[in-house]
Amino acid sequence: MITRISILDRSRTREGHPAPEALRDTVELARAAEELGYHRFWVSEHHSVPGVAGSAPTVLAAAVAAGTRRIRVGTGGVMLPNHQPLVVAEQFGVLEALFPGRIDMGLGRSVGFTGGIRRALGRDTGDADRFEEQLTELLGWIDGTQRAHPEVHARPAEGLRVPAYVLATGAGAGIAARAGLPLVVGDLRSRARLTEAVGRYRAEFRPSARRSTPYVMVSGTVAVAATEEEARRILVPEAWALAHSRTRGVFPPLRPAAEVDTLEMTPKERELYEGALAGHVAGTEEQVAAELARIAESTGADELLVTTSTYDRTALLDGFTRLARIAGLS
Repeated sequence: MITRISILDRSRTREGHPAPEALRDTVELARAAEELGYHRFWVSEHHSVPGVAGSAPTVLAAAVAAGTRRIRVGTGGVMLPNHQPLVVAEQFGVLEALFPGRIDMGLGRSVGFTGGIRRALGRDTGDADRFEEQLTELLGWIDGTQRAHPEVHARPAEGLRVPAYVLATGAGAGIAARAGLPLVVGDLRSRARLTEAVGRYRAEFRPSARRSTPYVMVSGTVAVAATEEEARRILVPEAWALAHSRTRGVFPPLRPAAEVDTLEMTPKERELYEGALAGHVAGTEEQVAAELARIAESTGADELLVTTSTYDRTALLDGFTRLARIAGLS
C-alpha cells in the first residue's frame, strides 16, 4: 500500500453551481483533506474551460494555504510555457514567505488547449519544447544561480526553499530525471505506460542539490464507496464530460449522474463515455486497497496523487474518507 496520499483538485464546475462556488468548494475540500490526514493538496491551471474554475493556481493555492494550517499546498501544476520564469519564481517566493515550509511548486509543460487560448496567452505549441530550458531558468531564479540577468533578482524567492516537481507529459519523465527533481506521472488507467515512464525516470535520474534520490508520485482517479455500483456512480459525471468534450469540442460543467443516465448519446459518444469509465481504481474499500497494493508493487511509487472529480460533493468526501481509512492516514 502507498501510505503517503495527496489530492489534486481541479475546481470542476457543476451544472447549476457558479464558478465562484467551485473555488470555495476547493478550499473546503482542502480543509477536509487536512483533517483526514492527506499529505498535500494541489490545484491546477486551465484557461477558458467552461468546466474548470481554476485558472490562476498560485492565487488559489494562497487561498487554500490561508484556509488550512498544516497540509502542504501547491500546484499540479503551473504550466510553465504559459509564463515567464521570473514571474513564477516571484509568485512562489511570495507563497513560501507567507506559508513557510508548506508550499510545493508543481510544474507542467502544456500550453493552451486551443489555438485561441494560445494566441490570447501569446504562446504557441512550440513553446512546450522550451520547458526544460525554462525550468532551469526558474530554478536559477530561486537558488540565485541564474546569470542571464545578473542585475535582476527574484524577490522574495531567491534563497528560499521551494520544492519543485515535474509533471510528466511526453518528455517530462526524462526532464525530471536530468533536473534531479521528483516526478509526478499518470494516469493509472495506462498502467504499462506509467511503469515505463517510472522506470525510465529512475534509470536516468541524476542526483541534484534539490534531491539525491528519485521520488515518484503516481496520479489518477480513485473512487471508493460502500458498493461497486456507488463507486461507479462517482465516475459518471466526469466520464460524460470527457465524452462530450471529445465530440462537441467543449469541456462542460459536471452534471448529476442521474441526469447523465437519461441522456441520449450517439454511438461515438457512448463509446467514449464507456471508455472514460473504464480502468480507474474504483470499488469498495477492500477492492481499492487490493488494487492500490498492486500499483505500489508494480511502480514502487512513493506517493499517490488522487485526481477524482464528481458532481456529488457528499459522495466525493465520503470516498476520500474511505480512502484515508484504507491507507491508515491520521
